[in-house]
Amino acid sequence: MAGLNGTGRLADDLYLLAHNEATGRPHLQPRAAGLGLAGGLLAELMLAGSISLSAGQIVTAGHFAPSEELARSVLSLIAGEPEPHPPREWLVFLARTAPRAVARRLEQSGYLITVSSRRPWRSWQLAPADPSSAFAPLLRVKSVLDPARPPATQNITLAGLAAACGLGPQLALYLPDGAHRGIQQATCQLHPSLRGLIAHTQAAVDSALLSHRV
Repeated sequence: MAGLNGTGRLADDLYLLAHNEATGRPHLQPRAAGLGLAGGLLAELMLAGSISLSAGQIVTAGHFAPSEELARSVLSLIAGEPEPHPPREWLVFLARTAPRAVARRLEQSGYLITVSSRRPWRSWQLAPADPSSAFAPLLRVKSVLDPARPPATQNITLAGLAAACGLGPQLALYLPDGAHRGIQQATCQLHPSLRGLIAHTQAAVDSALLSHRV
């Protein structure tokens, strides 16, 4: 059984935040979830120093090669392009496979299990192996609002991406009043690359949801 500490990977935490801690049912529309998780995968590489946002483009930075398979795969895609691309293009491209890839990574780590689905068109679905472990990412977001101690950069990024992909109403059920403002203020402390990625993620999600309504 996975413990409360988490995998240490930002996209994993974001996936768990975006799904019910008991049933695994999504809190977001598929487009928003895909774009948010794509942002999470890019943020993992930024936090590791593997990529950065420079002159409006995602570029490789340094020579660090992630040991984790999914992160290494994403970095390989970015490094293999003959010219850099803006964040929006990478978000849209990665969004197609990010939910399935992150879910597979969580399943391999023991955080998700296959259960029978109550939906007639599906015989199975993925659900958290332990509701307490699935709830833990919310505690990491909550730590961003604690004035008594400086929050971890990864936790601020998690909170910012969660708000950017539309999880604000879900977070508000558990966080104190004014949490949205507190998260916005905390994200101002981030490196410009991470701030830019969060802003691009929110813009991509807003655009996707708007086109869905039209």
